[in-house]
Parts: sequence; C-alpha cells; structure tokens
Amino acid sequence: MTKSFWLLGSRLTILADHTMTDGKYDLIEGYFTPGTQTPPHRHTRYSEQLYVLEGEFTVWAGENKVVLGVGESFFIPPNTIHVVAALSDKPARGLVVAAPSAFAQLIEATGTLNENEKTDLELFMRVSSEIGDETLGAPGDIP
Repeated sequence: MTKSFWLLGSRLTILADHTMTDGKYDLIEGYFTPGTQTPPHRHTRYSEQLYVLEGEFTVWAGENKVVLGVGESFFIPPNTIHVVAALSDKPARGLVVAAPSAFAQLIEATGTLNENEKTDLELFMRVSSEIGDETLGAPGDIP
C-alpha cells in the first residue's frame, strides 16, 4: 500500500519501505513543483539513486552539477553533500531508491498530508539525525 506525504514542498510517495524489502531499500516517488529545491544535505548511512520519470532535475553532488531529463539517472553515494531541484517552469517527477532503508522513515515521521501544512522543522531535524542525515543549509543554498 502506498502512502503520500508533503515534505519541504515536495510530494513523496512511499512505494516500498523496510517492511516490504527486509530493510534493504526504500522506493520513493518524488513530485517536485517548479522551483522546489532540497536544502544541502548528506546521508551518512545510505545511498540515493534518482531516476527521472517526468520533467528535469538539477542535482549538485560533491563537485558535480548535472541536469537530468526523462530516462536518466544519477547515483549519490553515502556522505556526499547534495541538492536536488526542479528549476524549470514544469514539475519534475522521479523515483528514488535509498539503500539501505531509512529515507521512508523520515518521510512518514515528518511529512504532512496537506500540501499547505508546514513541515515541523524541529521534528525533521531530530528524525534526520536519528537516521544519520545531516542538513547543511537552507533550501536555495547550493553546496
């Protein structure tokens, strides 16, 4: 059963989590409205693979900046500072595989069911820390 949440301006749908994958990975569908951008961050305990389904994503990862179109993907190893953004005037949609499982836990614990409800940043920072994520700036900052 899929579950959708809004988190920092993006709609994230959990397609598979630790309960379905024996903790090996999470599969998340992300929908970014135009102009949505994650804060600079890194995952210390899991990798992230982004595959573009619709639109285009700009990814800054370490020293790399890539613009990905439909059908393209990009791998972000653990401990890599990165930002994912939908900078065009169209929404972007993609699949994320986070391995091992942890990202879905953050989404479910801190996401909202209402697009207009603000993320509880104190809760977000606490749960992020618990799963080994580090936020290193604000949305709009580039690593």
